[in-house]
Amino acid sequence: MTIKIGVPSKGRLMEKTFDWFGERGVTLSRAGSDREYSGRVDGIDGVELVLLSAGEIPRELAAGRIHLGVTGTDLIREKLSLWTQRVDTLAELGFGHADLIIAVPTCWVDVDTMDDLDAAAAAFRARHGFRLRIATKYHRLVRDYLKSCGVADYQIVDSQGATEGTVKNETAEAIADITSSGETLHANHLKILADGLILKSQASLFLSKSADLDAADQRTLTVLLWKLGL
Repeated sequence: MTIKIGVPSKGRLMEKTFDWFGERGVTLSRAGSDREYSGRVDGIDGVELVLLSAGEIPRELAAGRIHLGVTGTDLIREKLSLWTQRVDTLAELGFGHADLIIAVPTCWVDVDTMDDLDAAAAAFRARHGFRLRIATKYHRLVRDYLKSCGVADYQIVDSQGATEGTVKNETAEAIADITSSGETLHANHLKILADGLILKSQASLFLSKSADLDAADQRTLTVLLWKLGL
C-alpha cells in the first residue's frame, strides 16, 4: 500500500498546495497534461498524489480512500456530519482564506443583525404567505447557524453558483455564501450582517481517521509528517 494525498486538481489551491509541500522538501507535480488527474511525489517514497476537486476530498477522507487531503475548512464542516470524528486537522496552510457569511440587500436599512433578520423573516411570511428564501450551497452550516441565532421563518434555496445574483433575479431574499474581498457582494448591492459571520475558512491539511494503515504505511506517514514539520 501507499499513503495517498488528495489535493485540489486545479487553480490557485493546487498551485499553493504544491508550493507549501515543496517548501518542506516534498515535491508534488501533475503527471502529463492539465487534463490528467494523476501526479507524482518526489522527496519521499511510498506516497501517491491523487488530484480531486476540493469538494470531493472530504468524502474521500471520510471513506478512507485517501489518507491525507487538502481542502477548505468550510467544505469539511459542510459535507461531513460529526466531522471531528472522521478527520483530524493537521495544519492550517495559510491560504485559501474566505468567510462564510449571511448577507441581505443594502436597501434593507433596518436589517443589520441576525435578530433583525429574524424579525424581517417573520414579517415577510406574514406579508407574502411564504418563508423568506436564503440561497446557499452550505445547507448544514447555514441551518445550524440560523438555529443558534433563533431564526426560524426561512427556507433554504439551493444555489451551486452565482449565489450573489439570486436576490437580483428574485429567486431569494438573502444569501449565505463564501466571500474573500466582498467586492462581488458590493456589486450586487448586498451587505453582510454585523453578526452574520458563520465561519472563517482556509485551506487545511486533514488526516483521515478511517483509512487503513499497515506497519509500513504508518512508518511512511510518520516520516512524511516529520518532513512537513507536523
